[in-house]
Amino acid sequence: MSETPASAAKGVVKGVAEEVASGAGGARALRVALLTVCVAPETAEQLAAAAAQMPWALEPLEFDQYISEQLRPHMTPAATNAQAALAIVDFDRDPQQALTTTAYLRRLFLGRITLVALGRRTDADFLMRAMRSGCNEFLDQPLAPAKFQETLDRLAEQWAVAAAQSDKWARILSFFGAMGGVGTTTVALQLAVALVGIHGRKVLLIDNHRDLGHICLYLGMDGTEYNFDELIRNVSRLDAELLRGFIATHASGLDVLSSPDLHDNRRSVDGEALRQTLQSLRSRYDYILIDCETSLSASNLAAMGCSDRIYLVATPVIGAVRNLSRYVDCLAKQSGTAEKLHVVVNRFSSQEAVGIEHIEKAIRLPVEIKICNNYFECSQAANLGEPVSPTGKSEYSRQFAQWAGTLTGASLEKPAKPAKRRFAWFR
Repeated sequence: MSETPASAAKGVVKGVAEEVASGAGGARALRVALLTVCVAPETAEQLAAAAAQMPWALEPLEFDQYISEQLRPHMTPAATNAQAALAIVDFDRDPQQALTTTAYLRRLFLGRITLVALGRRTDADFLMRAMRSGCNEFLDQPLAPAKFQETLDRLAEQWAVAAAQSDKWARILSFFGAMGGVGTTTVALQLAVALVGIHGRKVLLIDNHRDLGHICLYLGMDGTEYNFDELIRNVSRLDAELLRGFIATHASGLDVLSSPDLHDNRRSVDGEALRQTLQSLRSRYDYILIDCETSLSASNLAAMGCSDRIYLVATPVIGAVRNLSRYVDCLAKQSGTAEKLHVVVNRFSSQEAVGIEHIEKAIRLPVEIKICNNYFECSQAANLGEPVSPTGKSEYSRQFAQWAGTLTGASLEKPAKPAKRRFAWFR
């Protein structure tokens, strides 16, 4: 499957998108993927140039073949993770394959895509089939620029209303351990509890282990009935009612999706279905935190691809630092991933043999967050099935409160302590 963006339109789009994304007031523009499928190059240029004038951060992709489950194209992370998508599909070349394409794209961008049928046919049977495949807009060939502009203006209004109503798009934070035993699950759990308990955010914590994860165990919850793996397998019929049956809610108000409670070597996760599931969940929460197992599996890579931030967790011991360095090198090569990487050193003490400066030299990245060693209290909390209180007076609790405040912006507006106090665990 080849991907050949129209060069002239791409230059226009890039310039306008950068201008919009960094516009006055620092407001974040709506991220929109523009897909043209089997559209003539000159028409694709017209479409992209017109869309580039809209107040969106645009990611244009042009495909010269139809798309299906068997012929999946490569899509950039920016397109896959866009808040909205607009796809224009040419129906003249092969109407049947065009119908297959629109059906596939509707599943891929679940609830986030507007499908436009481009063609010369206007008979009722054709229009009905196109509508059933998901098309809700139609454009005649040759293209009438004024009509397409009407479509863009209508979409801009609809998306603006939707954004005003929901006023949120969850930030996804994934947590990946350099090796087993570094406390990745505890770090993700404690940050989630702080976001809920201190800042009142609506948070979903996902256990993305293939099986036998510990999130529900550490929270003292029963996570055996349903799990994240099953939800992924049912993404095609995901709605609010189905989701309620899968979500477990902790007494703190934290929502949880557990991992499977039984081991099964045959179990595998479709990365594309996982991405669709996360995108569907984003409109329902302020933050989604994902506890990933230590492997570069398709499931973990898909979760990281959807994430706004990827926290790499290690402890200041030589084995964890060596692994951390290797994972940083590997993940930095993934498209769109390097800028998301943030390093967390857990169980840190100033007496450690492996100092922060040595870790930073090994991984060629700054250590953003240092969490003090609170092993005894964390172990006791896990055994009791209760997280460490986010409002506690210990150094450990204050560190997570500060981290959560940094994410929400609350720490900038209302410091937890007088200005003279310095938080040494942030660099």
